[in-house]
Amino acid sequence: MYLVYADEKGNVYDHASLYGLARSADMIVEIMEDELIPLPEGATLVGLPNTRPVGMNPETGEMVSLPGEFQAVGALLPQGFTRLCLPGYVKTDKEYKLPLFGYSAVVWKDGAFYVTAEQSDSPSQWNPENCDRDQVKLGVQRMTKQYPENRLYQHLSNCALGYECLTSSNTFLNRWEGGVPVSYSCNAGCFGCISEQPDDSGFVSPQTRMNFRPRVEEIVEVMLEHLKTPESIISFGQGCEGEPSTQAKLIIDSIKEVRSITDMGYININTNAGLSDHIRGIVDAGLDLMRVSTISALDDHYNAYYKPRGYTLANVEKSLRYASEQGVYTSINYLVFPGVTDREEEIEAMIEFAKRTKLKLIQMRNLNIDPESYLELIPPAQGDILGMKQMLEIYREELPDVVIGSYTHVPPPGQARPKFARA
Repeated sequence: MYLVYADEKGNVYDHASLYGLARSADMIVEIMEDELIPLPEGATLVGLPNTRPVGMNPETGEMVSLPGEFQAVGALLPQGFTRLCLPGYVKTDKEYKLPLFGYSAVVWKDGAFYVTAEQSDSPSQWNPENCDRDQVKLGVQRMTKQYPENRLYQHLSNCALGYECLTSSNTFLNRWEGGVPVSYSCNAGCFGCISEQPDDSGFVSPQTRMNFRPRVEEIVEVMLEHLKTPESIISFGQGCEGEPSTQAKLIIDSIKEVRSITDMGYININTNAGLSDHIRGIVDAGLDLMRVSTISALDDHYNAYYKPRGYTLANVEKSLRYASEQGVYTSINYLVFPGVTDREEEIEAMIEFAKRTKLKLIQMRNLNIDPESYLELIPPAQGDILGMKQMLEIYREELPDVVIGSYTHVPPPGQARPKFARA
């Protein structure tokens, strides 16, 4: 398993003798054979600026850093794969913050690239190679022509064509999970927010947040166009918006109108679930699925990352419990990070949280963050670090009724919430 590295022009090399190393939080660690899988389709290799790659001399066990003209390489994994380790590197500029992506360790083995990852879901729906960009362009042209006054389609067209966002692309392809953003504001100040960062954060947001409040008729048009098959999912709460439940009235009115016309497909919300009363209203309007973003079931860790405004983790739990009790298929969007999520205390707290809230699905999502900045932000480890692979095994053993996956699913037969009768 040989070290992979790059030069400043982006050329990627495998080292003739040094083995690749990885990181768990801030610790340089060896890579185990059972942590490696072939580089998945749809994955991307990227250089890590202002870093030096770190390898190991297999004969002596000595750690070796390559010269300054080379940089470490990481893999960006498609949905469906959970990373087990970070790339092995040291920063040459301690003040530099890596772009907001989820970097995984990569090595060269048996004539091919391998990554430290585990498949946690079927990757086909969210494989970028399965999204025909020409068909997306045609879909954008069709929808913007059909609904020339709908600002949501104008906004989503930039997400689909400019950012190549797969969820917005699905909206124009009328398949799987599509998005309908509604909110320009948020009740949290997430450290790793991908749509809005304070000027002094040092991060550059990879997306631009929507800057208008859509009308109910605009939302309903997008929803009805997408909800045309039993398997279709339309989702409030996208990376290009704030917290959707801050626009609860818009969502409630839109759901009621849509469900007065069709009972087809599933209505989902991706939310921080901090506004418990707003979530209750959305659930009561006819919500089918709810995915709640979290990084921890421990207050100090959660608060450090989300910086919640006017709510607590207890409110999040209250929202999840209520939704589950009403038959909503609930999941968490669990932002995972090697060396942190696999801490003993984190695992124990999340298992109890899942049991109390009667979760149906845990979506393992690789946290997009600069590792050093994140580790400086959160509390230090209190117990052992068990490793990501063992963590996944523990969840499967301790939570046998909870699906361990990577993205939102149509509920299994018998677990879907009964649709509201048409008016």
